[in-house]
Order: sequence, then C-alpha cells, then structure tokens
Amino acid sequence: MPESVLAFLEYFGASLVLLLAFVAVYVKCTPYDDFRLIEHDNTAVAIALAGAVLGFTIPVVSAIWFTRSLPEMLLWALITCAVQLVLLVVLRRQARRIEEGHVASAVMVATFSVATGLLCAASISA
Repeated sequence: MPESVLAFLEYFGASLVLLLAFVAVYVKCTPYDDFRLIEHDNTAVAIALAGAVLGFTIPVVSAIWFTRSLPEMLLWALITCAVQLVLLVVLRRQARRIEEGHVASAVMVATFSVATGLLCAASISA
C-alpha cells in the first residue's frame, strides 16, 4: 500500500475518532440532552451543536494541513477542544434559550463557535 494511502488512513481515522470524542464531551457539557432535543425537532439545539462541530473541525483540518506529525495534530485538536469548551462556558447563559428552541440564540452561539474555530485554524498556520 502506498505511503500516502497509509497517511490518509492514519489522519482520517484519527480525525474521525477525535470528532466523535469532541461531540461526546461537548454534549456532556451542555446542560441539556442535545440528541433527545434534536430528535424532538429542536432546531436551536441542532444549530448550536452544528456550530460547535464546525468550530472544532475547521482547526483540525488546519492542523492536518500545517503540522508535521500526527502527535502534533492531536495536540492542536486537544487545544481546539479546550477552546470550544471554554466558549461553551462563556456563552452558557444562552443555554436555557437554546433548550427552549430560540433560534436567534443558537445562531449567535454557533457563529461564535465557528468564528473561534476559524481563529484557531489561522493561528495554527502562523
């Protein structure tokens, strides 16, 4: 098997595991049951979670692109996870409104999650 295919499998596999781990940690940190509310068509919760997933994934993509090793990429993913969790704590006052289905609050939280992720991604490339 070509070395590039092995590298792809290594990075893609690690990235998927990291993404699943991030989602598991993130939903444990929200004060509501994300997936139950999404199953009941709570669009606000889905938007907020989607923003967090993108806010995590964008810097991981940047880390894959700019780092020289899998351990370095993993380190940046952990840093990005921590940044997203800090942002969740900072924006926690919006949680009740998101749980109640207020889309405007969810869009604001999602926007800050993605914006923070973009800043993290750009910082990795510096």
